[in-house]
Formats: sequence, C-alpha cells, structure tokens
Amino acid sequence: MKLEQKYTLQEIATILGCTFVGNPNHGVTGINEIHRVESGDIVFVDHPKYYDKALQSAATTILIDKEVECPEGKGLLISSAPFDDFNRLTRHFRPTRPFHRPIGENTDIADSAIIYPNVSIGNNVRIGENVVLFPGVVLMDHTTIEDNVVIGPNTVIGHYAFYYKKKPDGYHRMHTCGGVLIRKNAEIGASCTIDAGVSALTIIGEGSKLDNHIHIGHDTIIGKNCLLAANVGLAGCVELKDNVTLWGQVGCASDVVIGENVVVFAQSGISKSLAPERTYFGSPAKDIRLAYRELAALRKLPEIIENL
Repeated sequence: MKLEQKYTLQEIATILGCTFVGNPNHGVTGINEIHRVESGDIVFVDHPKYYDKALQSAATTILIDKEVECPEGKGLLISSAPFDDFNRLTRHFRPTRPFHRPIGENTDIADSAIIYPNVSIGNNVRIGENVVLFPGVVLMDHTTIEDNVVIGPNTVIGHYAFYYKKKPDGYHRMHTCGGVLIRKNAEIGASCTIDAGVSALTIIGEGSKLDNHIHIGHDTIIGKNCLLAANVGLAGCVELKDNVTLWGQVGCASDVVIGENVVVFAQSGISKSLAPERTYFGSPAKDIRLAYRELAALRKLPEIIENL
C-alpha cells in the first residue's frame, strides 16, 4: 500500500508512540507485508527467526520488537507489539469504510459495463469497458476490473485476507488494506472467492479463465492465459506463471511458484514450487512419469506380498 504523501520516520514513530533508530527525516512512502515489500515501505517482524529476512528485504523501515543494528540507509521502529502496531498503521492510513448503497464512494464504472441486479460494489472500485457482472457479485473496496472481464453469479472479490496471529485470547486478524486487480479479458466463474492482498494486490492475469467454485488466497499472482478448473484452491502468496493449467480440485500451499506452461492433473496437492514446461500429478504433486511408475508398482504390491 502506497501512502498518499511521504512521511518521516519520526512522524511514524509519533503516530505509534514508539522509539526509533535512524535518521529522523528518513522517508516512508508505503506499508507492506513481507512478501510484497518495496523500497520506501514499512514491514513488521516480531520473531528472531525472521529478523534477517526483514532487515535484508527491500523494505527500508523495519517495525521490530528489539533494538538491533540498523542497516545503512534504513530505519527502525522499536515496538513491544509489531503486529498490533502494523495494524494500527494500516487502519490509520486506510481505515475500513462500510458502504451502505449498492455502489460505494469514489467508484468509476464504464458506461459499457453490464451490471445485473443484486450486485454490490464497494469504495474505490474501477470497472472497465464491456465488463459483465452477473447477479450476486460482490466487489469489495480497492478492486480494479479491466476491460472485457466476465464475472459469474455470486462471486466475491476482495474479501479479507486469511491472515491471523495466534494470541492467548484467540486469533487476531491482520487488517486488510490491499485489493484485487483482474486484468483484461479474464473470466471468473460462479461462486468463486478471491481474497484481497494484505497490503498489496491479488492479481488475475490477462486472458486467464477460472471455472466455478474456485478460491484464490491473498497476494496470489496468476499470470496470463492460465486455466483453472472447478474447486481449485490456492493459498496466499502463490505465483502462477503464464499458461498454467490446474485441473479440478487441485490444492496448492502458500509461497509456491508454478512455472510457465505447467499442467497439474485433477486432485493433486502442490506443496512446493514446480519447474516449468512439465505435467504433474499426485499428492504431493510430482512429474507425471514418476507418478505413473509409482502407481504401476503399487498395483503389483499385492502379488509381490503373496509370493514372499
């Protein structure tokens, strides 16, 4: 999430009521979760295991629970509860604004868009030329739909990211301040759910086609001309390169990259990144030639046991 203006490290520390390390005039231009940080961003870290990852990331301001050596050119915000203070910042700069009418505020809809009854459109939404929204579609805040996109009935785009921190009193949700971008000529089926990015964008690539009953997790990026069959479920922070095909009921864990032109057969489970230009099957998914050899060997197992 980019801020509307540049702030200083000292100004952000004042908002939080915390101490800081670094140049008081050090610039802050955005707030992002670790997977999507850029130069100028604030990122939070609250576990020593991830200190180095945060400190060495592209983020130039680190919200951290311990004073450590500050890398050159960066600033530190010292907080006893970085997760909570990160939420305070995102709520401060992008608070939740309920919309009480079918179309929210600061929303731009092209005249050629076709919007059926019972569609709900949130705040700060952009809808391009020749878009078709069927009945029951919900577009939450900060959603952008480019030209020639079709979205099927009862699909929800831009709901909260599924991102929680476990505390003694239960699970605390990370405030969602990101959005969703659906590129031109994409099609989304009926009863799909596409979660907003935590602080950046969940992206559906140009020309990609999603069947019915598909879930796309927060901050996932789908490339061009991908094809996803019914009941596919992608966790957060997954990346599909161009021309990927996932057949029915494929499930994918978070932080996985699926290479270009990959095909994954139905009911497979993807637990790690997949190399491009291959076909995969199984749970965990593996190269289809190996998977088929293993299945053939398994069919022979009863005979082998009988002959022991």
